Amino acid sequence: MVDQVDRGASPPVPLRRVAIASCAGTTIEFYDFFIYGTAAALVFPTVFFPALGPTAGTVASFATFAVAFIARPAGAVIFGHYGDRIGRKQTLISTLLMMGIATVLIGLLPGAATIGAAAPILLVVLRFVQGFAVGGEWAGATLLTAEYAPKGKRGLYGVFPQLGTAIAFALSSATFLATGLIMGDTDQAFLEYGWRIPFLLSIVLIAVGLYVRLNIQETPAFRAAQAQAARARQEAPTKQKLPFLDVLREQPREVLLSGGALTMLFAFFYMGTAYLTTYGTSKAGAGLPRTTVLLIGIGAAVVFGTAIVIAGVLSERFGRRRVIMWSCGLGIPWALVLFPVLDIGTAAAFAVGLTVTMVIFAVAYGPAGSYLPELFAARHRYTGAGLGYNLAGVLGGGVTPLLAPGLAASFGGIAIGVMMAACAALSLACAWALSETRNKALEHDSDRLVGEHDVTPA
Repeated sequence: MVDQVDRGASPPVPLRRVAIASCAGTTIEFYDFFIYGTAAALVFPTVFFPALGPTAGTVASFATFAVAFIARPAGAVIFGHYGDRIGRKQTLISTLLMMGIATVLIGLLPGAATIGAAAPILLVVLRFVQGFAVGGEWAGATLLTAEYAPKGKRGLYGVFPQLGTAIAFALSSATFLATGLIMGDTDQAFLEYGWRIPFLLSIVLIAVGLYVRLNIQETPAFRAAQAQAARARQEAPTKQKLPFLDVLREQPREVLLSGGALTMLFAFFYMGTAYLTTYGTSKAGAGLPRTTVLLIGIGAAVVFGTAIVIAGVLSERFGRRRVIMWSCGLGIPWALVLFPVLDIGTAAAFAVGLTVTMVIFAVAYGPAGSYLPELFAARHRYTGAGLGYNLAGVLGGGVTPLLAPGLAASFGGIAIGVMMAACAALSLACAWALSETRNKALEHDSDRLVGEHDVTPA
């Protein structure tokens, strides 16, 4: 079990265990999430929407992908409530189990050829459950490291849950790649049952994640908040508040602006991991072999995982807000040249396009793991961080992949670039309007709110 961390000392072994637990958990959760995105690009238009044709089938497939982002704010509210009331640990165990069960059931789901219209309906329901679980996952995982990490090192330790995203993307790509290589070039076998293997393999990862998360304790900051809440109940038992209403009343600005500040992050990530997979393999796009696109994805994951760590460390020196603004500023011109680069049509051009897109995402994502927890008071930190993060998920991760196929068909790839640039501009403006938080203490609710404490100018 993890003992209380001495914040004045070097990070002890228990803190490393917390970092590993947060990384392992997000790796598993996002592995499940990403294999859905890969399957939505490669398989689901044919398996679940065969009557719609290639373009409409892809749109419908990504519409089911977007359902999860609609569910994520609801998950953030519900799991945030329990995370702020009963604790981070129990809530994170619940999100892991819910996500894992939904993923395995997707792997067992018959296609439209077998059960007709029931297949896509059940797919949407299970996708909603996935999104609901992920809505409560990220905030809890980042709170584990942020609330344990010593002041002055939260930027470093905050990257551990973020690294789970890169590892998960590499794992999902590698699993689909291995499945495809074992089956050779027989697309029919892959479409019938090969795509199911990555979903079913998540059972092993779930067991690992449960073991890790069962061997951690609640954070010192949460225990302090619990003690403070207990005293408040004794003094004014009729005045207890729901974390959701509490954060909307006290910090609505931080919820809305943090959602806007991370919109570009989601837009770049899900365009890179989901839409570009479709673009890379389609004849209308780069027309590359599926194995080539998946190998490039694995390489990009290694690069942007490294960038996540570097950005998190830099945020300790230059500030979270400033590093996020760097990412947004780079994202605007890159979005406008992304599709001209991809349209070169070579594997090298696709690798450059995907990797640079993911690195720009990583520059913002690295500091986000410490920035959002620092924005909110402890009594509603789980709810506030989850709401801001998942609001960005709806805007950047749910809407942009859904609009992308239609924009590309009507106006070409440059229209998608303009949409991504607009997301980056929105995020730049919202990040500029927020305050710096790197010097904020997280131990107690008595910490003053953002803008009233140590602020480092941009």
